[in-house]
Amino acid sequence: MMVETNYWFEKAEYDQRLARVRQQLVAKGYDALLAFMPESVTWLTGFFTRAYSSFQFAIIPANGDPTVICRDVEAYYLDSTCLFPDREMWSDSDDKTAVAVRAIRSRLGGSPRLAVEMGAWPLSVARFNGLRAGLPDALMLDESQLVTEMRFIKSPAEISYQRRAARAAEAGMAAAIGAARPGVSERDMAAEICSAMIRAGSDLPGPGVMSSGERAYHLHGGYSDRVLAHGDIVQIETTPNVRHYHARFMRPIRVGQASDEDRRTVEQLIAIQDAALAEVRPGVAATVPDAVYREGVLAAGLRETYTNKTFYSVGLLLAPSGGEPLEAAPGCAWRFVPGMTFHTYVLARGFGMSETIAITDNGYERLTQFPRQLFIS
Repeated sequence: MMVETNYWFEKAEYDQRLARVRQQLVAKGYDALLAFMPESVTWLTGFFTRAYSSFQFAIIPANGDPTVICRDVEAYYLDSTCLFPDREMWSDSDDKTAVAVRAIRSRLGGSPRLAVEMGAWPLSVARFNGLRAGLPDALMLDESQLVTEMRFIKSPAEISYQRRAARAAEAGMAAAIGAARPGVSERDMAAEICSAMIRAGSDLPGPGVMSSGERAYHLHGGYSDRVLAHGDIVQIETTPNVRHYHARFMRPIRVGQASDEDRRTVEQLIAIQDAALAEVRPGVAATVPDAVYREGVLAAGLRETYTNKTFYSVGLLLAPSGGEPLEAAPGCAWRFVPGMTFHTYVLARGFGMSETIAITDNGYERLTQFPRQLFIS
């Protein structure tokens, strides 16, 4: 039976990605990369299944096409999403490590030089030790950042998915503002947000960071049975994705009423963010806008300390990954490059203002386009 394919990108894009990895493998003297990060597997081969937490990985040889090792019930998703046919599949009664060792031996021999994504969360200590025991003559070295750093620079096709995710984020925020009324529970509000984002194209419901009352002053809250009260702050960050490419943003909400001080605080946050983003362009050190954020918040007396990061890279993210490991904080040593995409945010007094941006040839593009203000529901 023919399976309808569902490739996320043209084959030429995957070929370009693989060529870059092969070039690095050859330059460093490796025979292959063992890619265990789910994002690496999908980015390099196209293969995607919701069951990526099971034992699966890809062999990326320095010469030749990839091999995917995964559970046999994923055959349909291999056929429909993966552009490369070579595979080894295990069933639930198999010794998974033995299947993996045989796959590596059959393609690379018993003593290959292997780059391994040792920092990948699916590669447990037990699984790694099992592979090493089954391949005692292999050299295994950590190359956890090899593919990850390549993914920091997005192609136009990848950013196109992020623009679509931004539209879904905007739909979720509009639903949040409309639902944030006295007497409405956080749970009911979350349902409205999730429905809006799914209908607007998001692959996952979210809703993202969401909390009210006392918890609005603390990051990473989730919805509960709490009922909104007049005067509450709602901290909300909508986090949808399209083809699992993310865009997200925050906006400040007051339920029922806001004070003049609230308005001044949000106006200050917007001005600080505008000043920081005015420094963003290719070649600029990330510490430059990062310092504008920190110094602006502290100089305005909005916080006594400012310890959190101000930019972090977003793109293809599969849970539990919440961001890519490229962040702006004091002491970071990287610079902006065209094609990078970031969530950039500023927080104070329970209010958050953020955007998803893409670095262009001469500045940046704001992917999230929602009005920037304090919303009173």
